[in-house]
Amino acid sequence: MSGLIRDKVDVAVVGGGMITHDQILPSLYHLQRLGYVGAIRICALNSAPLRALAESARFAQAFPGQAFEPSPALDEPPERMFPDLYREVLAALPPRNMVVVAVPDHFHEPVIRAALEHDQHVLSVKPLVLKYAQAVQIEHAARAKGLFVGVEYHKRFDRRALDARGLYRNGRFGEFRCGEAKLVEPYYYRHSNFQNWFTKENSDPFTYIGCHYVDLVWFITGLRPVEVSVRGVEGRFPNGNAGYLWSLGQVVWENGAVLSLLNGLGYPDEGAGTNDQGLCLFCDGDSCGGIIRHDDQFRGVSHGYVDRQAGAVFRYVSPDYFRLVPWEGEGLQPVGYGYDSIAANVQAALRVNAAGAGRGETEALAGRQQVLDEIDRRGILATPANSYINELVTEAARLSIGQNGRQTSIDYGGTPAVRMRNA
Repeated sequence: MSGLIRDKVDVAVVGGGMITHDQILPSLYHLQRLGYVGAIRICALNSAPLRALAESARFAQAFPGQAFEPSPALDEPPERMFPDLYREVLAALPPRNMVVVAVPDHFHEPVIRAALEHDQHVLSVKPLVLKYAQAVQIEHAARAKGLFVGVEYHKRFDRRALDARGLYRNGRFGEFRCGEAKLVEPYYYRHSNFQNWFTKENSDPFTYIGCHYVDLVWFITGLRPVEVSVRGVEGRFPNGNAGYLWSLGQVVWENGAVLSLLNGLGYPDEGAGTNDQGLCLFCDGDSCGGIIRHDDQFRGVSHGYVDRQAGAVFRYVSPDYFRLVPWEGEGLQPVGYGYDSIAANVQAALRVNAAGAGRGETEALAGRQQVLDEIDRRGILATPANSYINELVTEAARLSIGQNGRQTSIDYGGTPAVRMRNA
């Protein structure tokens, strides 16, 4: 029988950095104690980030008695690198479990491809890949095997985004015409591992974080982007590497609407908000205007502390994205759209597995593919098939920023493609 009956998935996380610490691992730990996730293994380039995760007092309090299997081992010298160890980890994972890809942007594609080669479901942090053709290849390879691939655009699970999607598509706002978005991360990112990989040839603020709001406009309105221009502001990281530390982008949509996006690594470390972010979409009705405005920095909660554990004594606190809070069980539970996103993607993989359980090989594959098609059509979870516009925009943005902000076009006739606009 091809369809194994399984009510949980083992998870291998490739990448042990900030997003694994802040969102992925605590979400997986909670899903583990709820019975959706089995063993958790985390593979990193060296032992240093794994040791930080394993020794976290925050996790010991929230998830008593839970642990992950580290690769490499925690006693390996931190200066010893294991660039290909993830391949061994994936090879050891039985088919149709899950691989979470949490590595820098330009490493996503080879890790995803390796996971699919080993018959694993995949959840990748955003953006999925940097080129549209790569996204298509991933889509086809996964569907041929009945495997789920999700992209972790967690802002889709923010209640305000889900509400806006429903209202917009019911005509409550009119038609989006002009808007702006911003997401500026803290200055201290420049002193982190970002300085080793967030260089001009690999990424930029628009690609790394601006994609959240490009995806959100697509998610809410269903409009496709047709023109992209991004101007980068260069600077030096503390280690001397050159990177785009700021960017200003403009996206034109198929109805002629325009969205500007400001992104960067430079929000004051002592600032109350920890970052600055938000979205505003102005819309036209038949005889009046509509507006969707989301302040994603200040969400109504402020804390003044008697210590500096939060990095400053005064902070705006987001109860919506990700918090660890008391609950009825042991330790603490994660709440917020960051957790909801991880949980929904894990549960999607479980639904796909269940559709093939107990069937012969041909019927099992057909059953899994039917569930994949339903997920794609519903459009809540981001997949290669239903969020492909993000890869087109990313490819266009990387082309534009390398040409000092020249305008690029996205053509949807036949095979979608990106091209530079004539001067």
